[in-house]
Amino acid sequence: MTVTRRTFAVATLAGSVAGPLWAQDKWPSKPITYIVPFPAGGTTDVLARLIGQKLGAALCTTIVVDNKGGAGGSVGSEIASRAAPDGYTILGGTISSHAINVSLYPRIGYDPINSFLPITLIGTNPTVLVVNQASPYKSLQDVIAAAKAKKPLNSASAGSGTSQHLSLELLKARAGIDITHIPYKGSGPAIQDVMAGQVDMMFDTTVVAGPHIEGGKLRALAVTSAKRLPSMPNVPTVAESGVPGYEVISWQAIFAPAGTPKAIVDRLHTEIGKILREPEFQERLGKLGMQGADLTTDQITAFQKAEVAKWAQVIKAANIKLE
Repeated sequence: MTVTRRTFAVATLAGSVAGPLWAQDKWPSKPITYIVPFPAGGTTDVLARLIGQKLGAALCTTIVVDNKGGAGGSVGSEIASRAAPDGYTILGGTISSHAINVSLYPRIGYDPINSFLPITLIGTNPTVLVVNQASPYKSLQDVIAAAKAKKPLNSASAGSGTSQHLSLELLKARAGIDITHIPYKGSGPAIQDVMAGQVDMMFDTTVVAGPHIEGGKLRALAVTSAKRLPSMPNVPTVAESGVPGYEVISWQAIFAPAGTPKAIVDRLHTEIGKILREPEFQERLGKLGMQGADLTTDQITAFQKAEVAKWAQVIKAANIKLE
């Protein structure tokens, strides 16, 4: 009897250990949900569908893109943070959802760092400061000089707390100037008013502003990256234009809920990395105005922590709070 019980106990223990190992071994055995915390049609959504199609083929499963927009990416991110950490839920995270919102909203329902494990950094996308072609401002130095001379200036954005808005606030803080912020409901109407001369200027992504610059409707004054962009070699950086140390890059990444097995995160990192390095995908990133990034998961975490700290300081200094 004793032997039988002992044998049963050993068998049960073996089963409890083997169960998770077997499940991980067989991963994936069902579709994977890729949560996009923004509406369909945006950059995060486009990237999810491009990556999802190829990733599904690589893993012999289906990647289901699920749009859960709201509160600058916070709604979908909270949903993802509460998902089972079994490798069947991944999340498209951005500078908003995983660096800015934690300081912008009184409660977001998740910790941008501790609630997730980074899988990969897809790429970065700087913003560009633009004015309309009839503007008297030919450079960022002209704008700074006008602001220091107390000339009334205003700048549009896609909304309060967006990367466009915070790009402006960082410029104001670093250059010691004042420019009135005018929030819009989205980049579309904001940039239209800049082109119409209703607003003096605007920071926006190269994805949105690029075609209007090429079409001659907008003039690019400066890019917010640390180095000049290959696609705009004649446009200086903000740092070159008299604001040393200034840098803003929007970014796109993929995360898994905290607790997801390391073997699964590593597999996803490897497979998605292969997709990101494909010439076809690199070309598509270029058309979106993005630059590829190749960081380890530890490097992504360090980068993200620096971003959280940076934007917390900017938001506090500008006294920006959203409900």
